[in-house]
Amino acid sequence: MSEKNRDGKRTARERMQEERAAQEAKARRNKKLIVGGSVLAVIAVAAVVGVVVQNNRSKPETPVAAPAGTIGDKNLVIPVGSADAPSTLTVYEDPRCPACGAFEREFGPTIDQLEDQGKLFVNYHIVSFIDRAVPGKGSRYGANALGCAQDAGHFRDYHDVLYRNQPDETNDAFGNKATLIALAKPIPGLDTPAFQACVNDNTFGGWVSAVQQDFDKSNFKSTPTVLLNGEPVYPKMGTEEITPANLVKWVDAANQGKTLGTPGTNGQSAAPTSTASESNNPSPGAGG
Repeated sequence: MSEKNRDGKRTARERMQEERAAQEAKARRNKKLIVGGSVLAVIAVAAVVGVVVQNNRSKPETPVAAPAGTIGDKNLVIPVGSADAPSTLTVYEDPRCPACGAFEREFGPTIDQLEDQGKLFVNYHIVSFIDRAVPGKGSRYGANALGCAQDAGHFRDYHDVLYRNQPDETNDAFGNKATLIALAKPIPGLDTPAFQACVNDNTFGGWVSAVQQDFDKSNFKSTPTVLLNGEPVYPKMGTEEITPANLVKWVDAANQGKTLGTPGTNGQSAAPTSTASESNNPSPGAGG
């Protein structure tokens, strides 16, 4: 690999780490603001405001409908790959999260290949918290569209396209339903009235809220959060920085002596042999 390419990869990884650190700092600041606000509320109108805030934060929600094929408690997890693969990668992502986009553009092809080889079963938790901090609906509408793609059996294809075309975090292009539908048109099985209606009607909006509530109750505070067999691997596993090569090495080490899962694409398009071209400025289209 040329020195220029090494610098490019290092810069991309540093950018992911910086974006994640910024998210964690924002979460800490928000937590302090919430605590401070709670103290003031206690002094002023604790009996009213405190109860309302607590109810809004902790009210359990069971989704009215979940995408077909989802798994786990309340069917909040989208599985990709062979369920009998010896290793599981757990990924928490927000459609608007820039660090998630950088992660997917660098690691997506490698993850797809590991899935197709029967080495890795991936569990996606599609969260939507960025809409709370940055005005817009792109996290929620994007998550719903991903649920619609899962319901139609083409989550991985649409997921990969969505992140390759992810706008800047402050650009709410994914808050435009026409944009989400347009991105699906090249994918066989998604250029359909059923998918379009699912996106336009926000069919899985309750499911999206339930996934976010589950994330809120976890110990995770930023995205992407990536775990290999329950152990954090992003941005590092132990002292080793995550790279596509290291991810393959870690998965192979974890799988040593174990029977691999059923190989194949599980109904998705085959994994690419190289990273697809990127576009960070999706056309906004019409409607919303």
